[in-house]
Amino acid sequence: MSRTVGQTRADVEEASRWLAGRVVRTPVLRSPVIDELAGARVLLKAENLQHGGSYKMRGALRAVGRLAAAGHTGVIAQSTGNHAVAVALAARQHGLAATVVLPVDAAATKVDRARAAGARVVFAGTAVEERVAVANGLSDDSGHPVVDAYDHPDVIAGQGTASLELIEDAERAGTPLDALVVPVGGGGGVAGGCLAAAGTGIEVYGVEPVGCDSLARSLAAGVRVPVAPAPTIADGLRPSCVGELPFAIVRDRLRGVVRVDDDEIAAAFRLILTELKVVAEPSGAAALAGALRLAPVKDRQRTVGVVLTGGNVEAALVARLMAPRSADLTREGAAA
Repeated sequence: MSRTVGQTRADVEEASRWLAGRVVRTPVLRSPVIDELAGARVLLKAENLQHGGSYKMRGALRAVGRLAAAGHTGVIAQSTGNHAVAVALAARQHGLAATVVLPVDAAATKVDRARAAGARVVFAGTAVEERVAVANGLSDDSGHPVVDAYDHPDVIAGQGTASLELIEDAERAGTPLDALVVPVGGGGGVAGGCLAAAGTGIEVYGVEPVGCDSLARSLAAGVRVPVAPAPTIADGLRPSCVGELPFAIVRDRLRGVVRVDDDEIAAAFRLILTELKVVAEPSGAAALAGALRLAPVKDRQRTVGVVLTGGNVEAALVARLMAPRSADLTREGAAA
């Protein structure tokens, strides 16, 4: 795969046309209570209602579809869960074999979804480096390509279609976005958001959990900076380093990165469930937590778009997050 940064908004638009009818054009939700808390119009893209339970389906389907058209008979992926589920589903749609590498502490919901989609599941440690090594070894043995969770141009373009739809829907509603907020794991989603927003004047922000802030540190240093990810309830946002291609895309386009802690993520999760009546996983709720942090100056004419990236969350964690004064969310969430 080329590491040159040649991707543009046109790549996201092309992916959007290809994905039309293959993915759900998820609704945009709004709550007066959330607007009041933010002091701005907040439009939330409900990718928790996407096929496979997350926006990862967009990038996986785009990448796997092109590999199938090129004659490949199987694919391999590694992730903390959602990307693996999406690749498994995409492979099944195209009649390809799928092997997914997950951490030993992966959420049972995501493991079950990957297996239900027909994937072979392999477990490898808890660190991304361990999963990458195993995935690359399986690729060498089988000849099947690895569909990277974020460091892949088709994945980035596909992920960016969620932001593109949100931008388009906001314009059609007469409330064009002033800002776009996307949670950051490896950076594929926020890179796609930057491409989708190119030329529009929309400010794009990333959101990372405290202690899992490779992108924020990388932007400050001017080079990619790995971190030892801290425990967090946002299990999908804890890679050790932002991807090479996403970083090259966002470094000169991103307005900023907001760091949020587990208490803020949990509060946003509860807001989404009680006010919007949908379940978003903590990784998706982190985006709303970041958007609420971005509003120190109240501007009710300002419109902020938020991508709720997924909804694959353990029932036990939902119960803990909804319980009053949930104790030690980080420890319990990390054990889920």
